Amino acid sequence: MLDELLILNKVKEGDIKAFEDLFRRYYSPLCWFAAGIIGDIHAAEEIVEELFYVFWRDRERLQVFCSVKSYLYRAVRNEAVQYCQHREVEERYRRSALDANGTEPSGDDIEAQLEYEELEMLIQHTLQRLPERRLRIFKMHRMEAKKYTEIATLLSISVKTVEAEMTKALRVLRAEVDNYIRGR
Repeated sequence: MLDELLILNKVKEGDIKAFEDLFRRYYSPLCWFAAGIIGDIHAAEEIVEELFYVFWRDRERLQVFCSVKSYLYRAVRNEAVQYCQHREVEERYRRSALDANGTEPSGDDIEAQLEYEELEMLIQHTLQRLPERRLRIFKMHRMEAKKYTEIATLLSISVKTVEAEMTKALRVLRAEVDNYIRGR
């Protein structure tokens, strides 16, 4: 516990080495813990990564009244439960939309939905394999609708670099989707 308090104080002071030590110590166990709750290792990894990002970002205002380990596990548990609740709401909405349609899904509808979900998983998996900066640029442009100039300003890089990273990301995605389509 004393060791954790020392590490926590170092992290609050901006010691990246202490933060990295904390990350290395808890990342994998927290991922498995979250995966046990939600049943999806990729989503679990995202939850844990986001937790550590927020932990570092808010380190100066962080108030931990128990052990760091307890704090991290409780935070991951809360996020995982919230993720499950969100997934449940989405599923209920999907079912209600089908009920409102008044028809049972046909075999073609189910097959199309399964293909869509399979393709969506392929895209998500492909995106997760992209280098960190390329993924961040891709998400900022495609998911947050930011323009190349805005991304370049936010990341302190040139517009040409943003263009090049987007080109590379789209090339990888196209190749994966083409392989998927040819394999069907």
